[in-house]
Amino acid sequence: MRFAWIGFHAEGLPALEALLDAGAPIVGVFTLDLTLAGARSTSAAYAEVCDRFGVPLLFISGINEPRSLEALEELSVDVAFVLGWPQTVRQAALRVPRLGMIGSHPGLLPRYRGSAPVHWAMIRGEEEAGNTLLWLADRPLAGDIIDQTAFPITPYDTSTEVFSEVAHSNRDMLLRLLPRLLAGERPGVPQPSVDGPALLPRRRAADGRVRWSRSSRAIYDFIRALTHPYPGAFSRIDGRSWRIWKAALPPPGLTTADRTPGEVRGPVVSPLEVEAEDGTLLRGQALSEQQWTGKRFDDD
Repeated sequence: MRFAWIGFHAEGLPALEALLDAGAPIVGVFTLDLTLAGARSTSAAYAEVCDRFGVPLLFISGINEPRSLEALEELSVDVAFVLGWPQTVRQAALRVPRLGMIGSHPGLLPRYRGSAPVHWAMIRGEEEAGNTLLWLADRPLAGDIIDQTAFPITPYDTSTEVFSEVAHSNRDMLLRLLPRLLAGERPGVPQPSVDGPALLPRRRAADGRVRWSRSSRAIYDFIRALTHPYPGAFSRIDGRSWRIWKAALPPPGLTTADRTPGEVRGPVVSPLEVEAEDGTLLRGQALSEQQWTGKRFDDD
């Protein structure tokens, strides 16, 4: 058996290292060109791991490009692992490995199909997330399911902690799968249903604007889903944009009778108090050294 690895995201690095440490026959690793990877907040450096295990590392701008396909064909691989890769893998690339390509999706398929499932789960206040290992198919996220792992989202987690669980589950599921692949098996079961459009739309930086008319819990979940290393939630006062990286839920009973969503209450201290629809939301840092008492974040 001969394997290849295709990835750039930090969530795939623990799994790659674990497979190499377990003796998996990975004969080549494909990762994003350094210029492209540097523009993404969640990229990871694969060079150190590849150097340590003596695995060739190829820098590419796209897995579907002729140069990349040629390099993949030359490796004569049976299986390619695609974890943490930003591009859809097209048919020409899917056909190169003898048994196919294996990917992961940070959601419990067939639920949470589409883009940014971790962020959407947190924004929607879910208490459980998960990860799915599957064979890649012509239709996105439609292949046979190999394995799944569920884990809780605690009230104190940010997206960073949830993605750490994703990374660990990638490692554990691939280590469980490795003996079966080495035995020549191709395990997997069809998904219950993959009909219809993707449920989750792509998220962009502009989607991070806080709506102060929502409940304090909804705003809290929104902020912690989008914090570092992602672009962050934001709002505006007097036309100036402010990034919001941290929040805390108000203590029980901390509400005000005359609520004005988005209004800054009291002196600028840390944590800063800002009104939500149902009470006061405590932010982690003051806006600046200026006095913002009585100012109001936009909510349109």
